[in-house]
Amino acid sequence: MTEYERTRTMPALPEHVFDQAANVDQLGNWLPDDLHVHPGEPPAVTVHEDAADKDTAALLRAHRDQMRLEWGTREQGDYAGWLQVAGLDTGTSEVTIHLSFFDESHDPGEGSVNQALDTSLGRLEEQVRMRVDNAAG
Repeated sequence: MTEYERTRTMPALPEHVFDQAANVDQLGNWLPDDLHVHPGEPPAVTVHEDAADKDTAALLRAHRDQMRLEWGTREQGDYAGWLQVAGLDTGTSEVTIHLSFFDESHDPGEGSVNQALDTSLGRLEEQVRMRVDNAAG
């Protein structure tokens, strides 16, 4: 099993960050460009990966009381992950994304995963900033 984790501070309250991250209809705004999530009967989703041109049955659970998203493959058990939002004293939030690859053949490698996680956190921060800026003005 291989695990990866990245953290980023975001300029918004944890509730705002979590609401943006957990919005299934807007996951494509911050996930890697080659991943597309299609909602099914909750908590079921289908993840389409452009690079492999395949759909994978997955689960996505949002735990608002814990400010946590959890996901993973349904049948294969290839990977799982979570996103955790924590409030900071400054009115900002810390967001951590963690990925676990249980099947080494599905692990794209440290460089690729860390780049994808950093890019995703950056895109999520942009979405949060746009939401906060629109609400403020």
